[in-house]
Amino acid sequence: MGVLRDRMEADLRLRNLRPSTQANYLRYVQRFVAHYRRSPEEMGWEEVRGFLLHLRDEKHLSPSTQKVCAAALKFLYSVTLNRPEVVKSFCIPKVPHKLPEVLSGSEVEELFGAVRSIKYRALIMTTYGAGLRIGEVCRLHVADINSKRMLLRVRDGKGGHERYVMLSERLLAILRVYWKETRPKGPYLFPGSKSDKPLSPESVRRILRKAVKQCGITKQVTPHTLRHSFATHLLESGTDIRTIQVLLGHRSIATTTVYAQVSARHIARTTSPLDVLGTDKASALG
Repeated sequence: MGVLRDRMEADLRLRNLRPSTQANYLRYVQRFVAHYRRSPEEMGWEEVRGFLLHLRDEKHLSPSTQKVCAAALKFLYSVTLNRPEVVKSFCIPKVPHKLPEVLSGSEVEELFGAVRSIKYRALIMTTYGAGLRIGEVCRLHVADINSKRMLLRVRDGKGGHERYVMLSERLLAILRVYWKETRPKGPYLFPGSKSDKPLSPESVRRILRKAVKQCGITKQVTPHTLRHSFATHLLESGTDIRTIQVLLGHRSIATTTVYAQVSARHIARTTSPLDVLGTDKASALG
């Protein structure tokens, strides 16, 4: 793509999109160009439509991946090429709504025990104990730990928003053990191979997959599963949904309410109106 790629990369930076989002957008636009072997400036709606159908029907990409690709092409034509009419009439593919996988408390405890490395165990416990996204926990700084106020500062959350989450006593204890044993250099709490760079999320996924296999857990477990489990366990412990929304950093409470659908205990505690009929509380039903 040459000059066009540089222009799009600059436009993505100007929008302050995450580096991972920028890389994904550029990658899918490159695939679009390679598919037709023509410059995007020479193509239009028919090519965009044909490429999206190719990804869906021939490559069988997941709906979420199709959505990212469609968003990349929409950015290319509406922003970088200033030809919004090309993508004005097409819709971003819908992603089927699936309830998140959630671990039981005993399964979470098993995972902790299966991770031998103190560094990765501390990171995985932080992910669950504070309900963080994998990128958020990898980017934590040592200075983000406030043991006096028992808070963790999430400085670079989704959308660039900052927030505070709780720092549990047990998490603080394991972080202190980790600190004494490893003494990480540089600003990051969990540095990568270079002290001035954060640990790669993929390395965490790899360690977690090994732990899941060792524990014999058959559920599909990713680092984000720990975040889902954190939210669900809070709900089951009686924490109100608004507080959970703030802790997770959700902009809309509608995103948070999904955990009410996956919590069996929360549903089981709900009284059916059938049990109210014929009782003193029935007057409330009219």
